[in-house]
Amino acid sequence: MSFIGKAVGGLVGDITGASAVASAGKRAGKIQAKAAQAAIDEQRRQFDKFIELMSPYVAAGAPALEQQQALIGLKGPEAEQAAIEAIASSPQLQALAQQGEQAMLQQASATGGLRGGNIQAALAQFRPQLLQQLIEQRYGRLGGMTGLGVESSSIQGQQGLNVASNIGNLLLGKGAAQAGSIIAQGGAQRQGIADAIQIGSMIAGAMGGGGGGGGGFGGFFKNLFGGGAAAGPSFSPQPFSAAQFSAPTTGLGFGRTDF
Repeated sequence: MSFIGKAVGGLVGDITGASAVASAGKRAGKIQAKAAQAAIDEQRRQFDKFIELMSPYVAAGAPALEQQQALIGLKGPEAEQAAIEAIASSPQLQALAQQGEQAMLQQASATGGLRGGNIQAALAQFRPQLLQQLIEQRYGRLGGMTGLGVESSSIQGQQGLNVASNIGNLLLGKGAAQAGSIIAQGGAQRQGIADAIQIGSMIAGAMGGGGGGGGGFGGFFKNLFGGGAAAGPSFSPQPFSAAQFSAPTTGLGFGRTDF
């Protein structure tokens, strides 16, 4: 567009208000887009913080599940044997076995059955039974940790879906704001062009319509700015009558027949 075209377009836009509408639409679109982006950034920041807080609980579930699999043989016989031996040699089992065996020996000594077959059989069965109890106990506790990891992962995943949905809506709002700004500017430009055409038509009509009352440039500015009648008297010449030409006069002698 040439300099003159831009100047004329800017003048028409200023007169009709199209420039102000376009500028306001552009500013509004920027404000809405900026607010939407700020909300998106905050959503992401909060989600990152949530992931950081939940990560220890999520991380605790994986090793617990592996130990459960080893205890029931899903990791192979070697892993199963290693898991059982780890419990059998644990300080917990050793302490419990020692306390239990001493209690049994003391009871047998008090009843005179220390060297009897019953106490020997009981001592022989005590440690295997205790080991079995501790294996089941360990498996149950590991199941709690596995469940904690699963639940934490589920919560984390649901939170991720919620954040994704929120960010998606905010992005749609941001896009709508930017698109609305562009549409508003385009509409203002189209209105400015229509106004320019209308003003051009009014000017052409004023120039071609002569200087009649209420017409001409007075009528043009009346239509353009919505004002009252054009300022100043209108010119409307009246023809002379025949009597005015035939009546006796002085001066130049209009109406005389003796020339």
